[in-house]
Amino acid sequence: MKGNTLLFACLLAAMTGAVACNSQTASKETAADSTAAPEIKLKEATVTYQDDTTTLIGYLVYNEASDRQRPGVLVVPEWWGLNDYPRSRARQLAELGYIALAVDMYGNGKLAPTPDEAGKAAGVFYTNAGLIKSRMAAALAEIKTFPQTDTNRIAAIGYCFGGAMVLNAAKMGLPFKGVVSFHGSLAGVTPNKDLLTSKILVCHGGADKFVSAGEEAQFKKGLDSIGADYTFKTYPGATHAFTNPDATKTGQQFNLPIAYNAAADSASWQDMKAFFARIF
Repeated sequence: MKGNTLLFACLLAAMTGAVACNSQTASKETAADSTAAPEIKLKEATVTYQDDTTTLIGYLVYNEASDRQRPGVLVVPEWWGLNDYPRSRARQLAELGYIALAVDMYGNGKLAPTPDEAGKAAGVFYTNAGLIKSRMAAALAEIKTFPQTDTNRIAAIGYCFGGAMVLNAAKMGLPFKGVVSFHGSLAGVTPNKDLLTSKILVCHGGADKFVSAGEEAQFKKGLDSIGADYTFKTYPGATHAFTNPDATKTGQQFNLPIAYNAAADSASWQDMKAFFARIF
């Protein structure tokens, strides 16, 4: 009996030790898991800056839980102006670890809620390359003023009209590490090998009726002619504005050939992240 009691006590001690050991291991694993993902505490701010005599009102966001410097990304809106959509993309970038500035291209926070108003507001830039450069340069200078920004690592992304703006700004020599165009126009200034230093990613809808095959071919030919570092991604079946969840509703409202495409949206965002990992 005594022997059985002693054996039971030993077994119980061994089991208790094993449980304690497993408990400690589990605690360590849990602690490791809890520190695997950085804390996210977004700091959002309205920022006012100038381009000559025009007041520009941008939207800045970053993760204030981290005190390290990080790459900066300018976010240039569609032709509707700085509405909720580019702000949402800026917040996504902040969650990825960047400091993002959604850019006011029109000035004074102007919005263009109809295609007629948007066409007039955007049209000014398509006929004035110097205005593109000055507005983008003003935004670039603004994001550099924040201590959270690594001023040697800045990129720009743009949607539709904004895509054209970042491509043309890069071709005119603004010193971005890289630029990303999502369903943007491909027309604009002729690329110059002495000016273009940015790497380029174009995320293009295969069914985009706003960009002709000729425009696409001319764009690629121009970059090829100077040996530019660019990647051109085409997403089959995706129309113009394919990344914007409101595009389908907006297309129906104004009879525009635009629609949201979840697969292309997700794929292009992943392509952007891979591109940033390469340039930064």
